[in-house]
Amino acid sequence: MQLSASQPIWSIPAQAVPATLQSTLQGLSDSEAQRRLERFGANRLPSQRRRSLLLRFVDQLVHFMALLLWVAGALAFAAGTPQLGWAIWAVVLVNGLFSFWQDYQAERTLTALKRSLPRQVRLWRNGELTELDAELLVPGDRILLEEGDQVPADARLIQANELSLDLSVLTGESQPVARHADAIDSPAADKVVLIPTRERANLVLAGTSVAGGRGEAIVYATGGETEFGHVAHLTAATPRGISTLEQQVGHIVRTITAIALIMGAITFSLSLLFVGMGPLESLVFAVGIIVANVPEGLLPTVTLALAINVQRMASQKALVRRLSAVETLGSVSVICSDKTGTLTCNRMAVEEIWLPQVGEQPGIDRGAEAELLLAACLCSNAQLKASGDGSRALGDPTETALLVAAQARDLGLEVHQQRHPRSRELPFDSHRRRMSVIVATEAGLQLITKGAPLELLERCSPAGRAQAVAANDDLACRGYRVIAVAQRSLEATEEQAPADQLEQKLNLLGLIALYDPPRPEVPEAIRQCHQAGIKVTMVTGDYGLTAQAIARQIGLLDMPAKGDNHPQADPVRVIQGDQLELISDVHLRQLLKYRNRLVFARMAPEQKLRLVQAYRSLGEVVAVTGDGVNDAPALRAADVGIAMGLVGTDVAREAADVVLLDDNFATIVTAVRFGRGVVANIRKFLPYVLASNVAEMAPFLAMVTVQIPAALTVLQILAVDLGTDLLPALGLGAEAPESGLMRQPPRPRTAPLLDRPLMLRAYLVLGLSEAVVSMTAYLLSWQQQGVGWAELRLAAPLLLHGQAGAALVASQQQASSVAFTCIVAGQIGVAMACRSEHRSAFVNLVQQGWRRNPLLWLGIAAEILFTALLLYWPPLSRLAAMVPIDSRALPMVLLAPLVVMLADDWRKSRLRV
Repeated sequence: MQLSASQPIWSIPAQAVPATLQSTLQGLSDSEAQRRLERFGANRLPSQRRRSLLLRFVDQLVHFMALLLWVAGALAFAAGTPQLGWAIWAVVLVNGLFSFWQDYQAERTLTALKRSLPRQVRLWRNGELTELDAELLVPGDRILLEEGDQVPADARLIQANELSLDLSVLTGESQPVARHADAIDSPAADKVVLIPTRERANLVLAGTSVAGGRGEAIVYATGGETEFGHVAHLTAATPRGISTLEQQVGHIVRTITAIALIMGAITFSLSLLFVGMGPLESLVFAVGIIVANVPEGLLPTVTLALAINVQRMASQKALVRRLSAVETLGSVSVICSDKTGTLTCNRMAVEEIWLPQVGEQPGIDRGAEAELLLAACLCSNAQLKASGDGSRALGDPTETALLVAAQARDLGLEVHQQRHPRSRELPFDSHRRRMSVIVATEAGLQLITKGAPLELLERCSPAGRAQAVAANDDLACRGYRVIAVAQRSLEATEEQAPADQLEQKLNLLGLIALYDPPRPEVPEAIRQCHQAGIKVTMVTGDYGLTAQAIARQIGLLDMPAKGDNHPQADPVRVIQGDQLELISDVHLRQLLKYRNRLVFARMAPEQKLRLVQAYRSLGEVVAVTGDGVNDAPALRAADVGIAMGLVGTDVAREAADVVLLDDNFATIVTAVRFGRGVVANIRKFLPYVLASNVAEMAPFLAMVTVQIPAALTVLQILAVDLGTDLLPALGLGAEAPESGLMRQPPRPRTAPLLDRPLMLRAYLVLGLSEAVVSMTAYLLSWQQQGVGWAELRLAAPLLLHGQAGAALVASQQQASSVAFTCIVAGQIGVAMACRSEHRSAFVNLVQQGWRRNPLLWLGIAAEILFTALLLYWPPLSRLAAMVPIDSRALPMVLLAPLVVMLADDWRKSRLRV
């Protein structure tokens, strides 16, 4: 909602804005904020209208594969077999229900996970700066905006320091636009509508982001009443692009469906020409063959595999914002990782202080040390707030570390800040690599500058510069992040001069060395990446020697030789931004291709983007981590952008595909493992779905070639698909990633899921062994009932044309029931074999036990129960023409899964040779 004013908000002077919007510089009280929240509502856009649940369910019934089955059911009705027609349509409905439910659950999962990382906003409440969920923002709130923040609501600036906004979300222009806090004269009434609100230079609008500088503003509109809200009302939902995984699954469905149609046509022709069936009988068998070969459980199983892995990744602190990113993670071959907070603990602390040597003074000058720390704290935007368990830091970790160090030394920081108010700020940016403030002191205006030592030393007097550079290198070689602090006196006339003019002729106060220890789990994660064939490249804004020291501590680079106390940056492995500028694109690609362990230091945003583009031009699948607004271009350009959830900016999170809830590099490795697991699981249930097709085709092929009765009826073939394909396939899609996945090289993203080895395994090993067992059991059942081979061939035409007697029909039903049960048992063996592409099914069963994947065992229990109902429950057994099997057939039923598992183990052993 919008808090109205008597005149345009942009025309009101900055000092009058709080009163105009019924607020104060101390912000709102909690009670007033609650009243306004009840009046105006939460600060969020109205939910987008989605297709109704009914229409979304209908979508699952009219896709290509479903339409094929609808037609097959209609053909069954036309052929005079309504039971078959209803059964086929039941398959469509069951499949549609599963697909709809899994899609609905996946959507709910993603929505719930996104809510687990609410966007935070810094604002004043009850006179104190605090952080709250952006949805609790109300008109009248005073908010703080810094580089990388996403503007949470429409607001009027009351203070701006070198502030610029990225308005691309509203205007499409990516060039940052400057903003100020001065009032703008209201134009004539007839011209007001000609100037869009987004062009008012003293307004910040919801959805835009801070490209540089900082500012403070009073909110005047929230939720749907913002400029962004009005645009959202007029914008149609953008259709989602098709991911690589969806394209491959679609290709599989079309391929298998084409095979099914071809086999159906061949079945119809052979049965009509050589078996002696009539047109309607031939059509019934052709329809059955088509239905048997269509992978009904494929689409819901893929959806389930993605949804389950998204939930698992969330439990491991990786929030997936786009489902397609799960599959892409499995193909990642290069990780470009930031250092601070990702490879390190993000627990910055002041470790050492270096002061320029003045004369021959011995020991440490405590006064100069205090002056250095206090100056660094004055040139800072961080704050320490008292809380029940100590102090809580708000702001950049480096700046909060300076405040903590000053507080620990009891330097009277608060008094110092009150005595030296800030009159101007020159915010930090990634190109200048420094920040400056102008403060008022008893001696007049003072400029305080802090930033990267080498860049800042170039603006200091030459005296002692070499000594300071040597000290900086020594500290950096030990893994410290070093910042330099300098100052100079200003004349009143210089206060509004440009930054480049002000930051000259500085006097160095000293160097402050801070240490952020590497995360203890990172070395093992780096080792796993190298073992998995994934290149890890450190990309940081830190000094080259600091980056090199940390890279050696985590195992990314080799440790220095013994006795080398002052190693220099390895020019082959450590490349700084200024060096990268001198490298051509061709040379850079060669460097990236042949060097597996690299560190890029002092990198500017455009250089990081260039690095990502160079990796991708080599065919690498690149994951990039980042937390700042300067990382957003590289995050968007990467195959998988990974943002930091704890310290990352809103801009970085919006640009990313995955958000790390713990900002930990080891979590990236876990996410890659789950991504590989998704693809591996699809390759597990594909052969499972395809294997039974061979066993279902074998009875017809035997009927055509050796002229014996068909071992299965069309309804029994359909029952195999309903009883064996769906639930166990879903269980295979829920398999946990195998331990060996991270010892394999990255899978090329263009590699087909349904490749030749998979089809050979499904059809010639698993399917063929299952077919041999079921047909053997079928023939043995006839023999056990006293019917020999010659008599069996004579019985075939009688059974086909309905001229057989009751005894012969009963024998056929017994033999057919045995064959059906052996196929179901064989599918259990296929499920066990498919749990691993390389490990023995028997070893896998012992190692994983019974509790590793409850959903798989639930699916197997369901197919056993379904088979029992078909055999022993009269309504179903009469429909399927089945009877309870003879106890003499039990050995063949028990042998079926063992034969299938042994056959697949033989194949696996041949592959290992």
